[in-house]
Amino acid sequence: MCGRYASTSTRGDLLAAYEATEAVGEELPPSYNIAPTQRVNVVLERAPREHPDADPVRQVNSTVKWGLVPSWAKDPKIGSRMINARSETITEKPAFKAAAARRRCILPADGYYEWLKNDDGKKIPYFLHSDAPLVMAGLYELWPDPALPEDHPDRWLWTCTVLTRPATDAAGHIHDRSPVILPETFVEPWLDPTLTDRDDVAALLNSIPEPRLEPYEVSTAVNSPRNNTPDLLRPVHPDTAR
Repeated sequence: MCGRYASTSTRGDLLAAYEATEAVGEELPPSYNIAPTQRVNVVLERAPREHPDADPVRQVNSTVKWGLVPSWAKDPKIGSRMINARSETITEKPAFKAAAARRRCILPADGYYEWLKNDDGKKIPYFLHSDAPLVMAGLYELWPDPALPEDHPDRWLWTCTVLTRPATDAAGHIHDRSPVILPETFVEPWLDPTLTDRDDVAALLNSIPEPRLEPYEVSTAVNSPRNNTPDLLRPVHPDTAR
């Protein structure tokens, strides 16, 4: 599962790292405690809406809310229940299969938080990370607000979800699922807009190697999304953190 994460890269960092040529929306500040329904940075590739036959453009989009709202949804509140999507079933589930074929994205992250219940029943937060920034595989959708005219600038709500997979490495003892983490060589094929066959998408997902993540305990201050400072990333036990 992925219910909170940190992302501190600037827009310039993301444009350079993913060779994006377009930025959409106001730049988001660094966040150490991103929570569902908040706006997040995603990287995606698509043709401009006003020129659908033009070549796709890679963009960093900061107008996207975390929690996918299918285009056919009657109420956008459904997005709060769709912050994650099981990678094993995204090509089949009605809420995700259209996006799996045509609207894939990545969500850059420093790492993500997960909670482990101790012997006393208390949930202890951990931060899971790697030596390099994480690239989480995601899907995005556009939901048309029926209350607004077609030419209204806010008519289309952009939303996204983070894909998850079974966790069997060090993360597995904390939670049985983890985000789908893309190695660098998988970013291009994942964002490729010409990959539209759902069987090919499933095959690509099945070929992604498991991540090797390191967890360390962090402060329970992260439990509240109102807390958002660099201190949230500090290990409670610095001598054992890696």
